[in-house]
Amino acid sequence: MNSTFYMQSYLRGFWKNYINFNWKFGLFLILMICVPRFILVLQANQNADYRFIGAIMVLSFIIPFVFLSRLGLKAIGLNRPKNFSWLVAAFLVGSIYAYLLFLLGETLYQASYQNWYVYIGQSYNIPNSITVEAKKQMFLIMAGTGMLFSPFGEELYYRGIVHESFVPRFGNRGASIIDSLAFALTHIAHFGLVYVQGDWHFLFVPALIWFLSMYFVSRLFYFFKIKSGAIWGAISCHAAFNLSMIYCIFYQL
Repeated sequence: MNSTFYMQSYLRGFWKNYINFNWKFGLFLILMICVPRFILVLQANQNADYRFIGAIMVLSFIIPFVFLSRLGLKAIGLNRPKNFSWLVAAFLVGSIYAYLLFLLGETLYQASYQNWYVYIGQSYNIPNSITVEAKKQMFLIMAGTGMLFSPFGEELYYRGIVHESFVPRFGNRGASIIDSLAFALTHIAHFGLVYVQGDWHFLFVPALIWFLSMYFVSRLFYFFKIKSGAIWGAISCHAAFNLSMIYCIFYQL
């Protein structure tokens, strides 16, 4: 069985006659999700309407199940982890990474909008006069959604179907670089190109730091996917990163 035929077996029967499971398909997926998401996040930062961002996350989650066969889902890591201890390690490392990123932002930019957590935190709309109990409830809601929507949607998408589509041409290392670059570039919409006091600004140095941080955390997600033997390693690390980031925004800024 040649590799091309084998890769086609990753697709559901309906798609086999219309799609080749290769890097071109991966590029199509990146353009289909990342470009609209980038635009929608910028619009949401301007008008404070984030409803469609959740829809993009759900779509990212659904895509692998729409296109991939059972064999394809297993190939992207949707299987039982081979080493559960790596899931715990992934969670701890993801938490630490997000906290170190908080410390870096605080050291370089304090409470200015050039601090990535400060700018992202504005989208949470935390009232200044909020009570301790209300703040706790709001944190739990934000933390719960942050640990579910983007970790599951983004990891099944970036470290899952997008990654695997680039593997035949570029190998696992090359595919990880590509999916991490796509992830990092998409997150420039969350911070880097910012909307402040009615105007758009591109913060070159803070954006570069944020971009590199998102790139390397993506590589970290992939590392734990490999070590755990399943996509759950990436999801665990990503969920912990989001939890730690949200905690910092609520209680450390």
